[in-house]
Amino acid sequence: MNDNGTEKYAREVAMALVKRSPLAVELSDEQCATLADVIKVTGLKTDEFLLEEGHIDDSLHVLMSGKLEVVKTDKGGDYVTLHVLQPGDIAGELGFIDGAPHSAGLRAIADCEVFNIHRADLEGLIAKDPDLVYKVMRAMMRTVHKIVRRLNFQYTQLTDYIMQEQGRH
Repeated sequence: MNDNGTEKYAREVAMALVKRSPLAVELSDEQCATLADVIKVTGLKTDEFLLEEGHIDDSLHVLMSGKLEVVKTDKGGDYVTLHVLQPGDIAGELGFIDGAPHSAGLRAIADCEVFNIHRADLEGLIAKDPDLVYKVMRAMMRTVHKIVRRLNFQYTQLTDYIMQEQGRH
């Protein structure tokens, strides 16, 4: 395949990844193509880290295949699994938005394919297509909302369990 053919194939793959992602829910085909131009695809082998706890990363990550575990280091230095991400899940959205260090790490528990969008690359699209940026941010907020709902549910379950264990019903 010549360079032109390779570039065309890479763009088609990037476009297919974007279209399969939750970021594309509200995007037109043209907007998907624009977003595909700024993504980077990363492969991870089992036990490789995509993000490490405490590190700063300005990228939004979309898991396309495989599984990633959200891990936190306990006082003994061992990893505790908090959640397992499935294909289609978005990660790193809070660090992407605020630039703060990650509160947990992301480790592959199977070979993975992830695409990344750097904050500067998305911000670079504001002048060209502000509607695209708005829709990507909406998709990110839907993900954050889903996480908050899950955490609220888990908190309620834990509280019910603790109260029941102490004889209070």
